[in-house]
This record gives sequence, structure tokens and C-alpha cells, in this order.
Amino acid sequence: MDPEADRTAKVRVLLVDDHTVVRRGLRLVFELEDDLEVVGEASDGQEALARVAELRPDVVVMDLLMPVMNGVEATRAIRAAYPEVEVVALTSVLEDRMVVDAVEAGAAGYLLKETRPDDLFEAVRAAARGEVRLDPRAQARLMRELRRPVPSAPAFETLTEREREVLEQLAHGATNKGIARALGVGEATVKSHVSAVLAKLGLKSRTQAALHALREGWVTREP
Repeated sequence: MDPEADRTAKVRVLLVDDHTVVRRGLRLVFELEDDLEVVGEASDGQEALARVAELRPDVVVMDLLMPVMNGVEATRAIRAAYPEVEVVALTSVLEDRMVVDAVEAGAAGYLLKETRPDDLFEAVRAAARGEVRLDPRAQARLMRELRRPVPSAPAFETLTEREREVLEQLAHGATNKGIARALGVGEATVKSHVSAVLAKLGLKSRTQAALHALREGWVTREP
């Protein structure tokens, strides 16, 4: 099967977990959804990289604690080599550092394995649309991280006025469609601005951009 063919029909998903029973269970529940298609599996981060190169999925559902290469390292490598491929972390670990590391690596979602299947499906669909879904408890830990001092990020002054407006919308959790509506532009234009913001700030994901903007005080925490 040509991984480039018919990519708009379904969201193509790669499952990554070192436990076979978990992957099998996930595959079974994903098969119940008409718009989601599991195109492959991997048992560790290194294998995930090879499978992403081969299959070019839309979204990788990634465990974080795995042998050979863990999920955070794999997420960082995938996002660097294949920025069009999104990653949703699905883990049993809820620790401040793990949440922050996953988000900073470029994950577009962070869910616990106890999450409801419908919530997982929605997170995968959201990631495919370029949106972010975090478990509320993970989001709370991420917000705690905002209060900690960090090294200065690249200057806000490098962004154009429109890019700053887009960054502010990102920091408040707006989707591309929401940003387009708020700024009176097309979604394609928003995607272009988001890409420019990430490139100028040296970041890999919109979640990273939002995190940096809030931590640096470039935008307020309330819309």
C-alpha cells in the first residue's frame, strides 16, 4: 500500500507500546471507528522511527516508558524528521517532568491509559487537525511548570504583528479554525503563520509555542 495514497479518507494511526496486549487492545477499539485506520505497530521508540519512515502515518499514539528508545526521545526524533506527523502520548505515568518533557518534545496530546476510548479517538482526530488535547491532570501539571524560571527564549520582537496575534491565540488554546475566524483570514494563512512562529522561535509544536509565550510573559494567561 502506498502510504501517500488516499490520505484524506481516514486518519492513519501508528500504535507504539512495548506491551503486545496493549497494542492489540488499542487496535481492536480503533477498528470500531470508521474515520481512523491503524496502519502499523511498533514495540519501542527506535522501531517507531523506522515505521514512521515507512508508513508516514498522520498520528502516532505513543507510550512513554519503553526499552531501547523511550517515547519522549522518539517523539522528539519523529517531530524533527517528520514535522507533518503528530504524536499523542498515551501513558500510565502522570509526573510533572514527564508531562513537560513530552510536550516540549512536540507531543500534541497527553492522555493516561485509563482514559475513555472516545477521548482517545478525539485526541487523535484533534492532533490530525493540528490541535492539542491534554488530560486535565496533565494540563494542571503543565501550568505549574509555567511558574518556574526558565532560560530566556528567542525574542518576541522577531515576530511580526500578525504572528504575535497568532501566538496569543495559540497560547489561549485556539484551533486553526478559531484563529482564522478571530483574525478574519483563511485557515491556510493561519497554518503559514503558525509555521513561521515555530521556525522563528526554534520550536517544534504549537503547544511548545504556547508554553514559551506564557512562561516568558509575552501573553496573558486569560483570553
